[in-house]
Amino acid sequence: MVKRFRLNGPKGEVRQPSFKEDLMKNHQAQNPQTTRRLRLITCAVALAVAFTASPQPLAHADHVTPPPVPSNIQVPAGNKAFLEGHAVGTQNYICLPSESGFAWTLFGPQATLFNDRDKQIITHFLSEDPSATRFPTWQHSRDTSTIWAMPISSSPGGSGAIPLLLLEVVETEPGPTGGERLSRTTFIQRLNTSEGVAPSTGCSLSTDVGKRALVPYTADYFLYKEEDRGDDHDDED
Repeated sequence: MVKRFRLNGPKGEVRQPSFKEDLMKNHQAQNPQTTRRLRLITCAVALAVAFTASPQPLAHADHVTPPPVPSNIQVPAGNKAFLEGHAVGTQNYICLPSESGFAWTLFGPQATLFNDRDKQIITHFLSEDPSATRFPTWQHSRDTSTIWAMPISSSPGGSGAIPLLLLEVVETEPGPTGGERLSRTTFIQRLNTSEGVAPSTGCSLSTDVGKRALVPYTADYFLYKEEDRGDDHDDED
C-alpha cells in the first residue's frame, strides 16, 4: 500500500513528498556522529584550499662554488663567482696556411650555456665588440646583455680536451631594453673541458685551405663580479 500525506491546500488534495523534502528529513535524521564527521571533512577541505592558495616562500639560489684550479688561472682577489653555465657546442676550426705549411686555426666557438635546471641562459660565440675587435662573446638569453672577454692565462685540460682558461672582460653592452644581467662580469673561467681540440688530419695540402671542422666540446663557465656588487640577478631562472 502506498502511504499518502495530506498537505495544506484544497480539500482532498494529496501528493507524495518532494525530493527536497525527503532530503531535508534525511539530513535532520542524521545522528550526531555523522554530523561531526561531516564537519571535520569540511574543515579539512577548507584548510587544504587555504594552504594551496597561500603564497609559498621562494627558494634562494645556491651560491656558485667553482672547483679548485691551477694558480695561474685563479681569479684575482676581490671578485666572486655569481653565475655558472654548462656549455654544449663546438670549437670551430678552419684550415689556413702557416709558417710550417698548413694548420687548423680556431675561428671561434659556438655553444649554448645551461643552468643546473637545463634551462638555456647564455649563448657563446666569437664576434666584434663595439670597437670592431673580435673577442669571445657571451650574450644573455633573456635580456641580451653582452660581454666580450680576452684570454689572459691558460692551463692544460684533460686528455684530448681544450685548455682551461682565465679571461678578463674587456667590453660590455646592455640589451636593447637596458638589460644588464651580464654587464657586471669582470672575469670568466672556462673549466671542466672535454674534447674540442683541432683535428689531427685533413689540413696538409693547399687544396685543404678553407676547409672547416666543427669539433664538439663541453665545458663549465664561471662568471665573476666584484665582491661589493649587488646580487639582484644571481637567481637565474
